[in-house]
Amino acid sequence: MKMTRALSILTTGIALSVASAAVMAQNIVVGGKNFTEQQIMAAMTAQLLKAKGFNVDVKAGMGSAVLRQAQESGQIDVYWEYTGTSLITYNKFTEKLSPADNYKKVKELDAAKGLVWLNPSKANNTYSLAMNADDAKKHGIVTISDLANKVKGGTKLNLASNAEFYARPDGLKPLEQMYGFEFARDNVKRMDTGLVYQALKEKQVDVGLVFATDGRVPAFNFVVLKDDKGYFPAYAMTPVVRKQTLDANPKLADILNALSAKLDDATMSRLNASVDVEKKTVEDVAQTFLKKEGLI
Repeated sequence: MKMTRALSILTTGIALSVASAAVMAQNIVVGGKNFTEQQIMAAMTAQLLKAKGFNVDVKAGMGSAVLRQAQESGQIDVYWEYTGTSLITYNKFTEKLSPADNYKKVKELDAAKGLVWLNPSKANNTYSLAMNADDAKKHGIVTISDLANKVKGGTKLNLASNAEFYARPDGLKPLEQMYGFEFARDNVKRMDTGLVYQALKEKQVDVGLVFATDGRVPAFNFVVLKDDKGYFPAYAMTPVVRKQTLDANPKLADILNALSAKLDDATMSRLNASVDVEKKTVEDVAQTFLKKEGLI
């Protein structure tokens, strides 16, 4: 009788241990877009979750719209999205809001789609227009209004932009309308995002569309033109998790919020430069940062 009871207790204990291990080993699919910052965040998230006991699959290098669809359909559990992108591109919300209200609104709208926005980081990877510092000084251009006045005054300046910004609803045309100018059609060069930086560095173009947290901006001696009319919305980088996934793994919130709290513009610029300028691997950059910050 005692032996039977002991075996029962042992069996129950083993079952509980297996169940506990199964909970800790939930499979989480981490997504990422197809540019350096997103590749770093996908790698960092995957390494962090693995260190916390989760099984992780990574699907990085995806287009923005495809990644969002994949998350809404349940193929991606978590990735880092930008408040402005979701608000304008996915939710078609065009009202100008403060950064704080941007976050509140997108959190509310995406909750209806089964997506949970966790704590936003201080990294605001908004679009920006940049010039080589010496060229900007020569032309007396500090703000986008200065740029607009030069173009309207007949100064021939050309712009390098990725195809997405050229066409998107918060893209080039509405920017030109707000500032009251227009680049001649032949003076807009559409190219991959990565090539924009090289073209600007080599002075093949005068103005380039860049991301505010890109490490190549300071490394290549670019100057970001001040958005003096406040055209570009806030693009606070934030972990977004499927509600179903978060309900099954509530510890994800604390884990990802702890990482989010470590990120700001300067940090992301430095991490991005480590890959794009210093040519370190995404995986090494992610691991070094996580260890340095005591997250793993």
